[in-house]
Amino acid sequence: MKGDIKISQFAKKLVELSKEDKVVTEAKVTEVLGALKQVNHRHHLTILKAYLNYLRREIALQTAVVSAPAKISEENLKAIETHFTREYNRPIQAVLKQDESLIAGVRIRIGDDVYDASVASYLQRFAENIH
Repeated sequence: MKGDIKISQFAKKLVELSKEDKVVTEAKVTEVLGALKQVNHRHHLTILKAYLNYLRREIALQTAVVSAPAKISEENLKAIETHFTREYNRPIQAVLKQDESLIAGVRIRIGDDVYDASVASYLQRFAENIH
């Protein structure tokens, strides 16, 4: 139990070392993995799994996945990045994901936060209110 906590804390520190200007970068992750490779830790696989888990969470927190039924212009994606960077007070990168099931509108996911302005969600809420 105590070892699990230490591994978790170590993995979180590795994620912090993987950031440059509050953003996880490929270069920093490569540096961290290179350093880990040189250290022969007996729980290396457990550490790597925890590091990967926390790294995925951190990347999700700095990425706005914009789901839309059609392509969105680069200007609109930049506007979304600017808005949420200001809102969250950290750099946010917008990534487009086409989802034709939304009919129209957009759904934006940043970490566990979801902003849904799609016609599909309005129709679903409407249907739930009718029953």
